[in-house]
Amino acid sequence: MQKNLVIVESPAKAKTIGKFLGKNYKVKASVGHVRDLPKSSLGIDIDNNYEPKYITIRGKGPVVKELKDEAKKADKIFLATDPDREGEAISWHLAHILGINEDELVRIEFNEITKDAIFNAIDKPRTIDKNLVDAQQARRILDRLVGYKISPLLWRKIKRGLSAGRVQSVTVKLICDREKEIEAFVPQEYWSIKALLEKDNIPFEANFYGILENGKDKKVEIFSKEEVDEIISSMDKDSFIVDEVKKGTKRRNPYAPFTTSTLQQEGSKKLGFSTRKTMMIAQQLYEGIDIKGEGTVGLITYIRTDSTRVSDEAANLAKTFITDNYGKAYSSGGKTYSNKSKKETQDAHEGIRPSSILRKPEDIKKSLTPDQFKLYDLIWKRFVSSQMSPAKFDTISVKIISNGNIFRASGSKMSFDGFLKVYSNQEDKDKDLEIPILEEGEKLKVNKIEPNQHFTQPPSRYTEASLIKTLEDLGIGRPSTYAPTISTILNREYVNLNNRSFAPTELGILVNDLLGEYFEDIVNEEFTAELEEKLDRIAEGDYEWQLVVDDFYKDFEVVLRKAEEEIDKIEIEDEVTDEICEKCGRNMVVKYGRYGKFLACPGYPECKNTKAIVDELNVPCPLCGGNIIRRRSRKGRIFYGCSNFPDCNFISWDEPIEEKCPQCNGVLVKKKTKKGTKIRCMDKECGYSRIEKE
Repeated sequence: MQKNLVIVESPAKAKTIGKFLGKNYKVKASVGHVRDLPKSSLGIDIDNNYEPKYITIRGKGPVVKELKDEAKKADKIFLATDPDREGEAISWHLAHILGINEDELVRIEFNEITKDAIFNAIDKPRTIDKNLVDAQQARRILDRLVGYKISPLLWRKIKRGLSAGRVQSVTVKLICDREKEIEAFVPQEYWSIKALLEKDNIPFEANFYGILENGKDKKVEIFSKEEVDEIISSMDKDSFIVDEVKKGTKRRNPYAPFTTSTLQQEGSKKLGFSTRKTMMIAQQLYEGIDIKGEGTVGLITYIRTDSTRVSDEAANLAKTFITDNYGKAYSSGGKTYSNKSKKETQDAHEGIRPSSILRKPEDIKKSLTPDQFKLYDLIWKRFVSSQMSPAKFDTISVKIISNGNIFRASGSKMSFDGFLKVYSNQEDKDKDLEIPILEEGEKLKVNKIEPNQHFTQPPSRYTEASLIKTLEDLGIGRPSTYAPTISTILNREYVNLNNRSFAPTELGILVNDLLGEYFEDIVNEEFTAELEEKLDRIAEGDYEWQLVVDDFYKDFEVVLRKAEEEIDKIEIEDEVTDEICEKCGRNMVVKYGRYGKFLACPGYPECKNTKAIVDELNVPCPLCGGNIIRRRSRKGRIFYGCSNFPDCNFISWDEPIEEKCPQCNGVLVKKKTKKGTKIRCMDKECGYSRIEKE
C-alpha cells in the first residue's frame, strides 16, 4: 500500500486534512518555519551577493527529525503549506532539509480546507515556485538589514530595547505626522442656515445654498455672524417658493467580498476586535472547526489575500442559494468580482468567503465560540450580500427661493432593500429622508429660520481600521503584516492606543524624528511602496532579488555610516514622580524594564530600591474595602483587582466606578461599546444597566 506524507504548517490544519485523506496518507505539521536567519547575528553575507545563512530554528530539532523519519518511509511527499509567498518559502526550506529536488512535483496548494479542494490539489502537484521564494527571501533580507543595522544604533544613541523596521517605522511616522497636523490645526469659524418648512402639516428642512446671480445659482459660504444676519435680513419669510423639483432613482451597490485588509477593518469597526484577534480567529475558522454532525471542516477560504475575486463555482452556488432563500429579484446572477486592475500575483486567491454558503451561521452557532461565531457571521453575510442585487432608492431634490436666496432640500426612500437585507454598514443605516410632495411654484409655510455656528475640526487620530486602510491605500506592507506591525509599535511604546485611537509617545516622536533626519527612505511612504512593488516584480520573475537588495543597501550603508558619526548620545530624562523612596527619601523615577514600567530610586547604585507602579482607581474593593487597582495580564490585557491580592481575590475585566448601583447599592462597572459607555451592576441578579451616549 502506497504511503504518502503531507506536510502543512499547523497541527490544527494537519488534523483537519488528516480526516479527509484517510489511512494511506500521513499528515504532519512543521509548526511554521523550520529554518530562518540566526537571531544572534546578521546572518547575511553582504560581500557574497547577500547570501543568507539559514539555520534550523532553535527548538525545531525534534520536529525536523520527525519529518525526516517520516519522509524516509514515504513513497510520495506533498508540501501543502499556505498558498502565498511565506508558505512557498516554508515549502522550499522543507524541501532543503528533506533532500527533495526543487524540480520534483511536490508542491500542492488549496484555497479552502475542504475534502474536494484537498483531493483536487493532490491531483495537480507542481514544482516549488522559486520566484515566490525569492520575493519572500528579498523581503526577509531587507527587513533584517534594516532591523539589525538601525536597531543597535538606536540602542547606543537612545536606549536599549528599541527597534526600527521598514513597515513599522513608516507606520509610526504616519501616526506622528497626524499628531503634528492636529497640533498645528487652527479651527475656522463657519455658519449654516436651516429653514424649518412645512406643507400640509408635514414638516421638513431645507439648507441655505447661496444666491441667484445673473439668473445662475451661486454657492455662498458663510464665515461670520454678521454675514448670517445680513443674509437672513434679505429673506422674505412670507415668500418661500418652490422653484424646481427633480425626481429620480439611485442604486447602492453591494460591497465586494472581504480581503485581508477589509476584514481587519470591519472586524475593528463592527466587532471591536483588534487586528491580531481578527486574524487569530480567522485562522481558526480557516484551519478547521469541529462542527456537530460534520466533523472537523475549514469554514472559510484562505485568509491572506488582496483579491476580491470569486470562483465561478462559488458564484453559481450563491446564485441558487439567494434565489431559493430570498427570491430571484435579490440575486445578482452570480458575480465573480474579477480584479482586472490588480497584479496577477496579488490575485492568486479568491476573496475571503465561507467554504460553503449552505453552512449558515445560526445552524453551526453551537459548535463555535462566541467570537468565532461573530467573525464567521460577518464573513458569511458579507459574501452572501456581495452576490445580491443593489439596493434602490427613490430620490427627490428641491430648490426653494426666497427673495433671491436659494435653499435646497433632498430626500430619499428605499424602494428595494437588495443586499441591505443581509449586510449593511453604519452609513447604510440612515433613515429615509422623506419630504412632502412638492410642486413648482407653490408657496411653503416657514416655521423657523435657524442659523448655526460651526468650527472646522482637526483630522482624527488613526484607529486600527483607518490606519490599516491608509497603509493599504499607500501600498505599504502587506495585509498579513499589519497585525504584527501594530503589536510591535505598541510593545515598543512608540505609540499608545487610547479610546481606540493611536497617539505617539515622546519616545515614538524622538525615534521618528531621528529616523526622518538620517534615514529618510526608511520612513518615506513612497519609497516603501516602491520597494513593495519591486518585491511583487520579483515574484513575477521580472527582477533578480539580489539586485533589488543591492540597490537598497548601497545607499543605506552610506547614510548608516553618516548617522553613526553624527548622532550624539541622546539622554532621555527619567520621569520624576511624587512617590518617595522609603529607604533614602528621594523622589522615585519611572524606569522601563523588560516587563514594562516600574519605579526606581534615582540614588542607584547607593540605593537600589524599586517597586511596581500601582494605578489606583479611588474605588473601594466590594469584598474587603481595599483599593481597586488597574493591572495587566500576562498577555497584556487590562483588568482590575484588589490591592490586597492574594488575600482578596476580587477581579473584574470591566472598570469599576465610584458611583453605586441605584438599585442594590452594589459596584458599578463601565465598558466602551459602539452605542456609548455601558454602565452595569456587577451583581447579575440585580441586572441594572444603562448606556451613556458620548
